[in-house]
Amino acid sequence: MTLTHTGDVASLKAFIEREITTLRTDVRGRSETAGTAEPSPGRAAGDVGLDTPEAVGRAPMAECPCGQGNGPVHTCVDAGEGHDPWRCLCATLPAIPVSAALLEPVRDRSGHIEDFVIRAGNHIRSAEWLVSPDQQAGQRFFTAARPGAATSGLLAALRNVLATGRSLNGLVVDYTEERYGRLRRVQLVHYAASCGDQVLTTWRPVRSQAELLTIDAQHLASMGWGRWDLLSGNVTWSEGLQRIFRTDPALPWTLLELCDALVPMDVGPFGEFIASVLAGEEPAWTRIRFLVLGEVRTVDLLGRPVAGTDGRPWAVQLVARDLTPQMRSRRRLVEKQVETEQLRQQAAAERHVASALREALLPTYSEGLAELGLNVAAAYLPAEPDAAVGGDWYKCRPLPDERALIAIGDASGHGLDAVARMAQQRHAVAGLAQTAALAGEIATWLNELVCSDPTASTATMSVGHIGDDRVFRWACAGHPAPLLLRGGHAFALPTEHRGPLLGALPGHAYETAAFPLERGDVLLLYTDGVVERRGQDITQGIGSLTEALTACRNMPPQRIVDRLTEEYGRSAHDDDACLLAVRVDHAPKAAS
Repeated sequence: MTLTHTGDVASLKAFIEREITTLRTDVRGRSETAGTAEPSPGRAAGDVGLDTPEAVGRAPMAECPCGQGNGPVHTCVDAGEGHDPWRCLCATLPAIPVSAALLEPVRDRSGHIEDFVIRAGNHIRSAEWLVSPDQQAGQRFFTAARPGAATSGLLAALRNVLATGRSLNGLVVDYTEERYGRLRRVQLVHYAASCGDQVLTTWRPVRSQAELLTIDAQHLASMGWGRWDLLSGNVTWSEGLQRIFRTDPALPWTLLELCDALVPMDVGPFGEFIASVLAGEEPAWTRIRFLVLGEVRTVDLLGRPVAGTDGRPWAVQLVARDLTPQMRSRRRLVEKQVETEQLRQQAAAERHVASALREALLPTYSEGLAELGLNVAAAYLPAEPDAAVGGDWYKCRPLPDERALIAIGDASGHGLDAVARMAQQRHAVAGLAQTAALAGEIATWLNELVCSDPTASTATMSVGHIGDDRVFRWACAGHPAPLLLRGGHAFALPTEHRGPLLGALPGHAYETAAFPLERGDVLLLYTDGVVERRGQDITQGIGSLTEALTACRNMPPQRIVDRLTEEYGRSAHDDDACLLAVRVDHAPKAAS
């Protein structure tokens, strides 16, 4: 058995057809040869048949199962004089593999059939809780034997069988009956045919318990099986296989139709699989993709041959497991992983750009501040090493009028947008400070700038000046108050003049407050990320920061910033932050 050129469906189908044709020709030839043998001699006319009661020595049946005894000829048989129980239809009932009964109609005075009496039955029970028909002979079918079927339509169907002579072919009855103190239920399919003025009826469960369990197992495991008889061409599919391939139960696919559904790239592997099964190799396994109703379905196939009398495969059995849901989930997982990786790379690039931009924008400490008698240190504190850069900023520089500009703020958001807003606000503060304006005026003008930008979000800011008189004149726009460390004690500056967030209230005039400073004072400005903790009130965070600043007495600004940065890193934070520490060392050189 050789399989070649299986890269296309036409070649594969031709191979399968060739194998089936060869098999049928060989089997047909052997059958015809066997049919030419001499026939065995037949019986001469008048010989006693080997299957007659006389031949086997059977005694005449005293009474027929239908209750007719040896009386008049039974109506369902065409016998001579007398009733022969061995030739009666009742004698065949035990050979029927499903529940069977011979029914005689019960008519009312008007001749209308109101019920049927069970004249004879076999021993087959259609459910473990139902009595076998042979135990109910003589009982009325719908009144006593099967009361749950009285309203099912079966009575009308049996009447129609007697009236028309047409057989009943597969009436499903959902039979419910109270038996042994509990309700029992089973679906039964009924068949019936007339026999004179009586009815022979059979019934069986629509599915046995084993069949129901098999169907459930196929559904749970996404499995199914099929059998292809290569000689007769008969194809049998389980419900599980019908579900996998979305086929009509009455039209299972042949092997050739199965080939038509193959994904082109899998024609070769499927051909090799079929060839190995036809060659008698078992078990053969492969994973194949089929195109079913526009969807690619991935199926694991396990195949085995069913050998005939000559040892060759006369049938093929396949067990299939549908992997489509798992493959679909796997594809979605891969897509999500690719998407996640793209987002990670995008976020990393954005962080890199934002960090580089922030480093370029954040100020260095000017030597001019030292000439004004101020010692300054600052730090930017990310919430996490990989966290997106936020909009926190600070500004500390000398002004032409020998004042020092001290400012800190927080533009809402993260990423490049927040960095862009941060740069805009910081540069705006620096530019407005060149006009010799008061801190309140700078905050007022910046508020109008933020309010006029429809794309801008709110922001907070504290801005002030330290002049040669060592007075800190400052304004606050919704920002935490600066802390002052003096004489080993830290406290927050008064905030009665605090105004709303920038961008929240157009036209608001911010006030300027004054607080005198002393030599050795350390002024600490910070953003809310330093004091915010998840599940904790911000006042607790401010209190903790105040205590930490108190513990930093007699430390230079850089050491204070380093110490507070260490404290910040010991706990989890959801937002980045800035610290700006300013110590008053001496009066400006020009004034000393």
